[in-house]
Amino acid sequence: MRFLSFSLPFITSSALLFTSMAVAAQELPPPEPPQPLPAVHADAPTLRVTTNEVLVPTLVEKRGGGIVYGLKQDDFVLEDNGVPQKVRVQEEMDTAPVSLVVAVEEGGVSVLEFDKLAKLGPLLDLFLSDGRSQAALVGFDSKPHLIRDYTHSSEDVNEALKHLEPGNGGSAILDTVSYAVDLLESQPKEYRRVLLLISEERDHGSKHSKPEQLARKIGGSDVLVLSVSFSPVKAELLHDVKDNGDNRTMSMISTLFMVVQAFKKNVAKEVALMSGGEYTTFTGDKGFEQRVVESAKHVRNRYLLTFSPTDLTPGLHTIRVRTKEDFGAKIVARANYWLVQDQ
Repeated sequence: MRFLSFSLPFITSSALLFTSMAVAAQELPPPEPPQPLPAVHADAPTLRVTTNEVLVPTLVEKRGGGIVYGLKQDDFVLEDNGVPQKVRVQEEMDTAPVSLVVAVEEGGVSVLEFDKLAKLGPLLDLFLSDGRSQAALVGFDSKPHLIRDYTHSSEDVNEALKHLEPGNGGSAILDTVSYAVDLLESQPKEYRRVLLLISEERDHGSKHSKPEQLARKIGGSDVLVLSVSFSPVKAELLHDVKDNGDNRTMSMISTLFMVVQAFKKNVAKEVALMSGGEYTTFTGDKGFEQRVVESAKHVRNRYLLTFSPTDLTPGLHTIRVRTKEDFGAKIVARANYWLVQDQ
């Protein structure tokens, strides 16, 4: 039996589950191979997680802003499909470099946001400031494409952002997230892998990835997704603040159905929730910059909980995280993972 790992691909082989719900689709074209980067410093920390552990990125944020620091494993309660698990808190990743893919929508109404995207480059220094972290830029309309390969320089990415070209009317978010996950999982194991998705909320035009397939891929990956979307809806944003997966402890088939339906409504939000990342929206320039800054700061302020599942049932599992003591804090944690039985 094999499980999730933050440093290794979570899933090395697959056994189809819920075949009545599986949808066949063509594979995406393989990502363009990254160009070699200068060697990582020899003292770069390496996360050592065996393949029978699930990683759960967890942000504990005070109601009035700010992070709750100093919590230990005994301060957390984690349930897998409603069953309490023994958890531990990883400490090795506090200073690990970040491998970041920035995926920006170029199709449809996104052209109205190009002026904001052109100012994104300097904000990426929050991700790349340690000198070892790296970022790649992906653009998409009806299909994703690599604009700028991995680089340690935010200036390189910024220059590419200033020359975005309007695309067609498509917004292939499903295909793009799948493509970006492949790019990230090609990177060294010691990197924290992050996808910053800047797009509208709904998918239009994905041809290679279906909601069921992407749910499996996100649920079986070690990628943290941060989604910043156009066209904010206040009621939905307020819901996101409260929703950390607590309401999903149902049968796995019901959970998968709920996830698929949520993908159809707002895929940008759902992939972030599944991965333990964050979803937010913006309108003006200041709002956009603030959202990106908050997302960048929160990447390194997450507790990294791990556990070895006691429920070995293959399929989509639901995770709920809370603290034993009520700190009056908002907890954002991974909501789901996908467990696959070896053939």
